[in-house]
Amino acid sequence: MPKIPKDLKKGVWTEQAVKVLEERYLKKDNNGKTIETPEEMCWRVSWEVASAEARWGKTKKEILETAKDYYNLLVKHEFLPNSPTLMNAGTGNNLQYSACFVIPVEDSIEGIFDALKYQALIHKTGGGTGFSFSRLRPHGSMVKTSSGTASGPVSFMRIFDAATNEVKQGGKRRGANMGILRVDHPDILEFIHCKEEGGITNFNISVGITDKFIEAYKEGKDYELINPKTKEVSGKLSAKLVFDEIVKSAWKTGDPGVIFIDRMNEGTSNPVPLLGPIESTNPCGEVPLYPFDSCNLG
Repeated sequence: MPKIPKDLKKGVWTEQAVKVLEERYLKKDNNGKTIETPEEMCWRVSWEVASAEARWGKTKKEILETAKDYYNLLVKHEFLPNSPTLMNAGTGNNLQYSACFVIPVEDSIEGIFDALKYQALIHKTGGGTGFSFSRLRPHGSMVKTSSGTASGPVSFMRIFDAATNEVKQGGKRRGANMGILRVDHPDILEFIHCKEEGGITNFNISVGITDKFIEAYKEGKDYELINPKTKEVSGKLSAKLVFDEIVKSAWKTGDPGVIFIDRMNEGTSNPVPLLGPIESTNPCGEVPLYPFDSCNLG
């Protein structure tokens, strides 16, 4: 990477901005001492991003001009890439630049803890994770292999929550998670209240709202709960009662949000339906993603 060209301007940074950059983004030596200025960070990222143009035949001179343009956007605060890019680009640490991933959670011990492993690795390198826990059988279901009963999705969410507490994003901050449960899952009421006092703290949570639920709410009727393991109806709930519980908990804790899961997979909303339904989004909810898809935010 060449040195910052002398004709590039310096940025204007508030004291708070410099503090955040030093805590999270500026390079450090083995003793934890900051060895990079904000401008050097901007140039490091700009050169790394622009260098990708070499794959398409751009010359070093053209890459340099692209890097300068990108640098100017950063120091003028007109654009910033996501945190993993600021943390990792140009450092040689071989960590990813993508911000967030959706990880599938299968209905087995192996599948659940595979997802937990992926979560830890992604958080370690600066990313966030989105999950749908809707495939997990409800609390009290029979587990044939152990002749025991399942503890349900919320209990496993607590394990993901605890792991997030211990694994900082990129070694700098706690990770971000999205947890989604379909409104027709038998454990939906437990899920709605799982962030209340003493509950889960490292997740945004959203209820996957279906068209059938909306119709039942409009008509003041009950709707069916479906066991995801057996695909059979396991009970009914009042749509109004469930919606009221969502509202109460959202007022109390800020969660859950709602995701219109059927609408998300309808028509052009899902451009590749042959891959199956989309079940989750990134942690902040902007981007619906398939399992192991990533998003690059800026």
